[in-house]
Amino acid sequence: MTNMKNKKIKDNNPDSKLELANKIAKQSKKVVNTYAHFEDSLFRVIRSFSSWIDNVLFNQRFSVIVSLGLAILIYITVNFNSQNSIFGNPLVNAKPINNVPIVARYNTDTFEISGLPATANITIIGEGSNVNAAANQKGTIVANLEGLTEGQHTVRLQAEGYGDNVQVKTDPTDVVVTLKKKSTGQFDIGYDFINQDKMNSIYSLGTPEFEYSKVNVRASKDTLDSIAFIKALIDVTGVEGDFEQEATLVAYDKKGVPVNADIVPNTVKVKVPVTSPNKTVPIIVETVGDVPNGMAIQSITMDHESVTIYASESVLSKINEVGVTLDASSLTKDSSVLRPITLPTGVKSSSVNQVTMDVKLANGVTKIIPNVPISYKNNVNKYKFTTLDGQAYVDVEIFGTQENIDKVNVDDIVVYFDMANATPGNQEFKLSVEQPIGSLVKYSVSQPTISVTVSGEVDNTMEESVGTN
Repeated sequence: MTNMKNKKIKDNNPDSKLELANKIAKQSKKVVNTYAHFEDSLFRVIRSFSSWIDNVLFNQRFSVIVSLGLAILIYITVNFNSQNSIFGNPLVNAKPINNVPIVARYNTDTFEISGLPATANITIIGEGSNVNAAANQKGTIVANLEGLTEGQHTVRLQAEGYGDNVQVKTDPTDVVVTLKKKSTGQFDIGYDFINQDKMNSIYSLGTPEFEYSKVNVRASKDTLDSIAFIKALIDVTGVEGDFEQEATLVAYDKKGVPVNADIVPNTVKVKVPVTSPNKTVPIIVETVGDVPNGMAIQSITMDHESVTIYASESVLSKINEVGVTLDASSLTKDSSVLRPITLPTGVKSSSVNQVTMDVKLANGVTKIIPNVPISYKNNVNKYKFTTLDGQAYVDVEIFGTQENIDKVNVDDIVVYFDMANATPGNQEFKLSVEQPIGSLVKYSVSQPTISVTVSGEVDNTMEESVGTN
């Protein structure tokens, strides 16, 4: 209590109040000095920054960088809204499509068109979903020539059928085409059989009979001049007898390339006779090579001795047998051999395609047939000639099994020389011996050549014989 009282007395003391006032004044002065110091420092910083800005802005070395920075800042400020608009819109897609067909619109009855490509390329542009939808449409490219007259024209290509939500650009944009007036020409009707590989080969096709033999063709004069023939394409798929059909007519140039023209009418009624001409002929075995180890073929028995062949009458008239070959050098013992039949040219089919041969072997022997007459062939110039010392005969050596060579006599052998290339004077001709078809005996002449003197005179009575002429 006494302390509190003393403190109160002290606070009311005038000296104490003066001391307090002095402390407050000192503190205020200190604050003022601190603020003044801070303000002075701030001004120094501002002056330094201002000086640096001046150095940068007005220094030639930094002026380009400053200008670029200001330009970028201005661009960003001006285009900020438009950039937001771009990023807010859907993405634009483009899809190319190649080889889109071009359709020409023009008076086809009056004009013929040339120079128009068959296809063009397009690019579809738009929003992704719209582009994909348009690409799946069956659109076309149109060349509109309606109202145009004869001559050359530049035509704008237009895409149609892709919808209104996309833009379609064509490549090329324009094409140069020519319109020519059509005229009419008349042509004979020829024919071709098509799909013959789909018809049974035992059948033969006769000469077609057409409802009419001539037809009108409409095209430009240049096109008409290029047409070499008109053919009716007759489809023979699966035919087995006489038939009728409407055959399509096609125009061709001289190289056999189809020509685009209006054929009026474009089909013709045709009747075709179908036959199956055939002929049965023997099968003849032709042996090649020699049986090894001194053996020879004793006999050949086939499971088919004859075959029916199918061909045209003209081909059949020239065929009297068909052959099958047997390689004798591959035989070492009695064997059963399967071999294909060799069909002559022009034969379409046969009743048998191969034969099985039962081949028997035996020991081979040699025999000399003396005094075989020498004949000649192909004396086309009918020259007179004589042989050296009047030679008219030669010996022939035969080889085969004993049973087979015993059947051969001199009348079975033909020895000859060929005079196709004969000229007047002394000449050596090769002697040849005919090997009978199907024979199991081998023939060879003991003398390889014959000396002949060709006089050069002509004897129109000469026959295929030998002697002094």
